[in-house]
Amino acid sequence: MADVKLNNIDKSYDGKTNVVKNVNIEIKDKEFAVLVGPSGCGKSTVLRMIAGLENITGGDLFIDGNRVNDLLPKDRNIAMVFQNYALYPHMTVYQNMAFGLKLKKVPKKEIDQRVKKAAQILEIEELLDRKPKAMSGGQRQRVAIGRAIVRNPKVFLFDEPLSNLDAKLRVQMRVELQKLHNKLQATIIYVTHDQTEAMTLGDRIIVLNDGVVMQTGTPMELYNNPDNMFVAGFIGSPPVNFIQGEIRRAGSLNFIHEKSGLKIDLSELRNKAVSGFEGKKIILGIRPEDIYSKPQANSGHFAKLKTTSIAIEQMGSEMLVYVVLDDKQLIARFSPESKVETGKPVDLFLDINKILFFDPDTEQVI
Repeated sequence: MADVKLNNIDKSYDGKTNVVKNVNIEIKDKEFAVLVGPSGCGKSTVLRMIAGLENITGGDLFIDGNRVNDLLPKDRNIAMVFQNYALYPHMTVYQNMAFGLKLKKVPKKEIDQRVKKAAQILEIEELLDRKPKAMSGGQRQRVAIGRAIVRNPKVFLFDEPLSNLDAKLRVQMRVELQKLHNKLQATIIYVTHDQTEAMTLGDRIIVLNDGVVMQTGTPMELYNNPDNMFVAGFIGSPPVNFIQGEIRRAGSLNFIHEKSGLKIDLSELRNKAVSGFEGKKIILGIRPEDIYSKPQANSGHFAKLKTTSIAIEQMGSEMLVYVVLDDKQLIARFSPESKVETGKPVDLFLDINKILFFDPDTEQVI
């Protein structure tokens, strides 16, 4: 397999506006890297530049240490799995998987060995004589992956391969992709807009927005230590709640939100950088699972926020409670036994050890 490096990569379609802007990414050999971001953020464009399906406007792309900007896709030794599977409908599974090898004039015996080995890995041996129309979406996706495996590429590229599957099948395929990566020990670059896929699949996640890399890190690094409000609000389901307040001195420095009665003594926080915002607006961020219906015993300090529930989702293992604060929706994740009613007052208790603070001007974490 191989590592992949993108150095100062730009992409422009009109010569004026860059849709991908100064992207620097280093993907290690055998790593499962996930490019994630909202629709239109540039992640598929980055993947297509790696594949050679899009020209690179600026910067350098290296695969296995070799600059490949000007190489044709067929010469890059990569394999790409598309969102729509791209199977030939008139061919059987075996023929679909063997087609690329036949074009390369690989000997028939070797083709047979590679196809059957890939089919065994993907557990689709019994499908080899079927045509795509006789298979489910999940089975077609396995065939598309098998077609990539038989080529023995240096790098696998996946462009939102699970987006056409139903929710239950997506969960199953996520597990299968993890197992596949462990078996092949392959370098995989995977594009998705689904942050759950990114969190469950990636060794490392690259978050993009508007063509810019917002942050790179392991799933838990991004979850626990987001660099900015975009990453905090994108990674995690439900996402981080944001509350705008002010830093005031009342004896000690406090975060104050007048309307809800929320007051947090900053002397109890480890984050001392917040003191530089005395007299200024600031944004508090906290995840739904760090908000409780009552203070937790032996679990640090809690700040009380008075509000009213507007909706409740009983999930069985948990209860999601929705409230509105400053015309913005907040979500708390309570235990399923919590006594909360829609339209009634509810007190939220925020674990202040889990609070993040953001600069409202730069949206960067403080």
